[in-house]
Amino acid sequence: MIRVVIDTNVVVSAILVDEGHSAAILDLAVNREILMFTSPALLAEYEEVLRRPRLKLSPSRVRGVMAVIRRTSRQVKPVVTLKLSVHESDNRIYECAATGGADYIVTGNAKHFKQEYRSTRIVTPREFIELARAELGLPR
Repeated sequence: MIRVVIDTNVVVSAILVDEGHSAAILDLAVNREILMFTSPALLAEYEEVLRRPRLKLSPSRVRGVMAVIRRTSRQVKPVVTLKLSVHESDNRIYECAATGGADYIVTGNAKHFKQEYRSTRIVTPREFIELARAELGLPR
């Protein structure tokens, strides 16, 4: 099974736009066709960003989304502290990926993730969908 950590920007995009690569990735995770890793810090970031007033998501929608993510992802507690990014929140993503042994970090901000860590590749949502199509036999 493909093991991923999904950056907050991809989760937000998936919630705001029902179609597209980000939504397809979150659907794969929710349907357990891929294994999504989260951590306490990453879940807190998802929730904090989804609650921002400019996104105009109702509190009940945010609660529902977070409940589904918690129920369908594998939560890990990172045991390493990494300083691979100048963006502190991105280091939490690296840490989650390292602890979970993720194959991919999926992000819309690949420029923030300048280096891969161990065998975890940094990919955009579009790149991930192409890889998943090949590996999972998804339709085009």
